[in-house]
Amino acid sequence: MTASTVARRPRVGRPLLYAAVVATALITLLPFYWVVSGSLRSLQEIRQEPGAWFPAAPTLDNFARLFTEVGFGTYLVNSVVVAAIVVVGNVIAATAAGYALTKFDFPGKRLAFAAVLAALMIPYTAVFVPQFVITVNLGLVDTLAGIALPSVALPISIFIMRQYASSVPDELIEAARLDGAGEFRIFFRIFLPLAGPAVATVTIMSFLTSWNNFIWPLVVAQSSGTYTLPVALAATSQASAHVLDYGLVLAGALVIMLPVLILFLLLQRYFVQGIAAAGLK
Repeated sequence: MTASTVARRPRVGRPLLYAAVVATALITLLPFYWVVSGSLRSLQEIRQEPGAWFPAAPTLDNFARLFTEVGFGTYLVNSVVVAAIVVVGNVIAATAAGYALTKFDFPGKRLAFAAVLAALMIPYTAVFVPQFVITVNLGLVDTLAGIALPSVALPISIFIMRQYASSVPDELIEAARLDGAGEFRIFFRIFLPLAGPAVATVTIMSFLTSWNNFIWPLVVAQSSGTYTLPVALAATSQASAHVLDYGLVLAGALVIMLPVLILFLLLQRYFVQGIAAAGLK
């Protein structure tokens, strides 16, 4: 094997790799494009040319009807409120639990972490009925709090933060303690600034869990006034038993997807760092 052959191999393989990446990206983006294209088409146009790639007469009428006729504005506010409660709760609970499980020594520390791991392994369907019974007993049925509270301290959030907190040097914490800093000051002034990537990871994952949750809000929300966006979209698609307004449904799906895409694009760098750090640890 000559040196020229060895040097030529990467040049041949790299274009193929780029072509495979581009092809994979196009396949991944195809459903998103179909949603955008369908949301800009009228029901009549979709019926006439269901397989068309481009809208013949693009229109925003579906989005206007979504907020005027269907009342998506109310459902959007409900989803934002629930997501805000879930995200704030997970960030507070996960950062505090992760810090305590790594930087404090207390009786039952290993048992507490084992309970977190056990909660990760238990299927959601196994706790669904007991969770609903507790929600009923607390009088939280048909409320936004009842939808949000079961997700305010997700085990995966605590696990990620605990793994990331393990990478923060103990010597840094001990040095702060020797300098007379209290635990709250160490937590807010030293640990939290270092845990930015993990906080971003917890933020994205808890937001996705809340924003895309369908079964639990469907069961808890007894009236349309407490519907979140996924439940409202399902109700919209079933509004008529004979005619499904595909353009309206696709417009609703696009409204649901946009906040997730925007949040991920803004925090993707920190998300990757947080996952990498937690995984390596």
